[in-house]
Amino acid sequence: MKIRLGHSPDPDDAFMFWALAAGEVDARGFEFEHVLRDIQTLNEWALEGRLEVTAISLHSYPFVQDKYVLLPHGASMGAGYGPIVVSREPMTEDDLRCVEIAVPGRMTTAFLALRLAIGEFAAREVPFDQIMDEVISGKADAGLLIHEGQLTYAAAGLNKVLDLGEWWLADTGLPLPLGANVARRDLGRGVLRELSAVLADSIRAGLDNRERALEYASQWGRGLDDELADRFVGMYVNHLTEDYGEEGRQAVHELLRRGEEIGAFTEPVNVEFVT
Repeated sequence: MKIRLGHSPDPDDAFMFWALAAGEVDARGFEFEHVLRDIQTLNEWALEGRLEVTAISLHSYPFVQDKYVLLPHGASMGAGYGPIVVSREPMTEDDLRCVEIAVPGRMTTAFLALRLAIGEFAAREVPFDQIMDEVISGKADAGLLIHEGQLTYAAAGLNKVLDLGEWWLADTGLPLPLGANVARRDLGRGVLRELSAVLADSIRAGLDNRERALEYASQWGRGLDDELADRFVGMYVNHLTEDYGEEGRQAVHELLRRGEEIGAFTEPVNVEFVT
C-alpha cells in the first residue's frame, strides 16, 4: 500500500523519518513516498485530505479533524522554548500589539500561540525562511520565527522580544505543542494501527542511532552547522516525540481549549489519537 508522507524539509522531521528513508525499519508492506513541503503548505493540503500521512501545525488540527486523526507520536514540543518574535530595534511585548508582525502562516501554531500571548495584532504572511530578511531590511517591524530561525536570529543582529515557549511554560507549566503527525481516517482502523507502529519504529530508530540519523537530517539544516543542527534536533525530537504521554496530551488539550476560548476554530474540537 502506497503512503504519501508529508513533512517539512527540516532537520527534526528528517531525523524522525531517516529510518524509513534508509530502510532501517520494517515497512510492514507499506511503500512510503516522502513529500517535502513547508508547514503552511502541508496545513493547506490537509484541508483537502491530500496526503495519507502528514505533519501539520497543531493549530490546523481542528480544521481537519473530520479527515485526520492524531498519531500518538511525532509531536514537536518546546519545553520552555519555541517560536520567537524578533525585531531589528529593541521592543517590548506591548509594542507588538501596535506594529505589523510577519508570520509564517495563519494556520501555524506559532500564530495561534502569539494570539494567545498578546491578543489580536496586525499580521502579514511571509514564507518562514524569508521572515528574518523582512525584519533585517525593515520591511517588517517584527517577525515570528519558527524552525532554525530560533537559533540564528542573534547572529543576524536581531533582538528577541518574546519566546512563546518560555511564555507558555510560565503560564501553564507545560511544553508548547507545535507540530503533530496525523493520518487520514479513511485508511481504516487496522491500517492506521499498523501505520502508526511503523512510524513509531522510525522515530525510535532515529533516537537509538542518533549519529546516523543526524548525518542524514543535517542536509536540511539551511545553513546550520553540525553543532546547531544537533541542538535543533535535540530540541524537537525527544521522549515527547516518541510518545505524547500524559503531559503531552494535557498540553494539546490546553492549547486547543484556549484556542476555542478566543474563537480560533470554526467547530468544537475533538482531540482523537490512533489507538
